[in-house]
Amino acid sequence: MTYEPVYTRTPRNAFVPSPVFVAIVAIFAVSGVMIWTRFGNVGFDAFLFVVSGWLVSLCLHEYAHAVAAYFSGDLTVAERGYLRLNPLKYTSPLLSIVLPVVVVILGGIGLPGGAVWIDHRYIDSRTKDSLISASGPLTNVILALVAASPFLVGLGPDIVETGFRTVVYTDHPEFWQALSLLAFLQITASVLNLLPIPGLDGGSILRPWLSPAYRRAWDTFAPFGFLLLFVALWQTDLGRYFSDLVSWLAEFIGLNTGLISGGLDLMRFWS
Repeated sequence: MTYEPVYTRTPRNAFVPSPVFVAIVAIFAVSGVMIWTRFGNVGFDAFLFVVSGWLVSLCLHEYAHAVAAYFSGDLTVAERGYLRLNPLKYTSPLLSIVLPVVVVILGGIGLPGGAVWIDHRYIDSRTKDSLISASGPLTNVILALVAASPFLVGLGPDIVETGFRTVVYTDHPEFWQALSLLAFLQITASVLNLLPIPGLDGGSILRPWLSPAYRRAWDTFAPFGFLLLFVALWQTDLGRYFSDLVSWLAEFIGLNTGLISGGLDLMRFWS
């Protein structure tokens, strides 16, 4: 079966950030100031800072997919509102927003979510197809480096490992704990998204290069990608390898595991 391209007109405000995204960014900025100044319940401040920051990264992750698709030929992403950074426009807000946030709160892992729908009829090369899928995880890599940059350049707190716990010497320990956790979430999201599992970005990077027969089999398992991920992480040795890898990557870019765990404890202000 052949498909005729449909003329698509890019809306005038296609690239204008949505009010929803602006509100999330505002919450992130205000909560950052709140936790820095220890305003009110500092645990609640950390919760707002980490969750809103994670939502911003989810929006940017999906925006990267949409922008890459737009400039690769799929102009329909503009009509669907994907270029406005509005998480409510995603194909499944439950999988794209709610589930990843719940996993962050409960497990401290940046779980990849379902997302924007790309019309691959307009993508005329396998390389472009793979780059569209890779753009999301690469965004998480960049965000991880941005969040970790104060630690890399020596602007972070003074830290002493006593053997029993991490001692932080700074005027704003809660802020550095929350920022460390946020950077760590980007690392976990980067690694998870690059796993070659059907339905995840890593699998989508490989998919264009498969033969038609293998691609059909791949698509059959794609809807169960999240389930495969959970099983692989919690029921196989992959979970241990994953934990070791993300911890090594965190330390490689200047993060401290004590600060990360402290940020997770701080964010759970109800416990």
